[in-house]
Amino acid sequence: MSDDSDRPVTYREAGVDIDAGNELVSALKPLTSATGRPGSDAAIGGFGGLFDLKEAGFRDPILVAATDGVGTKLKIAIETGNHATIGTDLVAMCVNDLIVQGAEPLFFLDYMATGHLEVETARTVIAGIAHACRESGCALIGGETAEMPGMYQGTDYDLAGFAVGAVERDCLLPLPTLSAGDIIIGLPSSGIHSNGYSLVRKLVENSGLAWDAPSPWHDGATVAGSLLAPTRLYVRPLLTALRATGPSRGAIKALAHITGGGLTENIPRVLPDNMTAAIDLSAWSPPLVFHWLAETGRLPEVEMLRTFNCGIGMVIIASADRYRDVLGSLAKSEVTSHIIGEIVPRTIGGESISYSGALVSPA
Repeated sequence: MSDDSDRPVTYREAGVDIDAGNELVSALKPLTSATGRPGSDAAIGGFGGLFDLKEAGFRDPILVAATDGVGTKLKIAIETGNHATIGTDLVAMCVNDLIVQGAEPLFFLDYMATGHLEVETARTVIAGIAHACRESGCALIGGETAEMPGMYQGTDYDLAGFAVGAVERDCLLPLPTLSAGDIIIGLPSSGIHSNGYSLVRKLVENSGLAWDAPSPWHDGATVAGSLLAPTRLYVRPLLTALRATGPSRGAIKALAHITGGGLTENIPRVLPDNMTAAIDLSAWSPPLVFHWLAETGRLPEVEMLRTFNCGIGMVIIASADRYRDVLGSLAKSEVTSHIIGEIVPRTIGGESISYSGALVSPA
């Protein structure tokens, strides 16, 4: 009988495959190099990523940073083996937060942690990240893939993203000139985006629907396929609108990314204490998935509005005399928009957001 007590135990036997990590880095180099932009060579493999603000053309910049994840939407991707768009969600959740302060996204870094590194899964996820970076004009300059057996089970993984942008000091949003009479414009979401999925997954489970079942709210798609629709990227059309009508000209006064907390909690984040956002819920038609969620969960309207985006993924607050210029810029970018309300004085003891009309009613 042999005695293995003196035999060295390798890192691979402990569950970490360094060779797989190196293989992934090699596979990613073409993806990251394709995201290069002025200020970055988009090279990976060093100890840190570099970015040259002067080369990017900024005069008096303020840096803006954002970090986020994808939440339990990842569980659907993992359980169905559909990883192609989850990287887009990761980037969108970060860069959409940058643009609301008027900042142009400059570079992005990702973090992926897993119990066991599957190179092809990781490559697919990061290909989605690279695609969204290109769509946002943002360089993917680095990241980290951590194989951590014992922390994560099997091939489960988690994602985090980190984005940095810059805005000229005199273009930082929101503007202090935001006032009563300003117009609230809503930009449609592509669906649920990346918030509220713990509730979504619970309602799907309660309904008895399988992930590969036909979607009750989206013809021609499966339940999982519809729910994995990626978060919309708003950066390019909003940068175009800002540059055409922008903060220095006073047309766009504020932006709000509608994420966790919905319209109810995100719009007030950009308002002065003495102002209220008066929203007309009948001004747009939410995608059918929100009707299904409301009916299946018997969710009251107040719960829908503070959990989901309900069909509006980004809000613009524009001056009353210039909002048509903003609408025109969006139309040139082929972006649909809806006038969904206006800013009004806040009454004593009043709320920072008020609703009229009806959105989604439970069954």
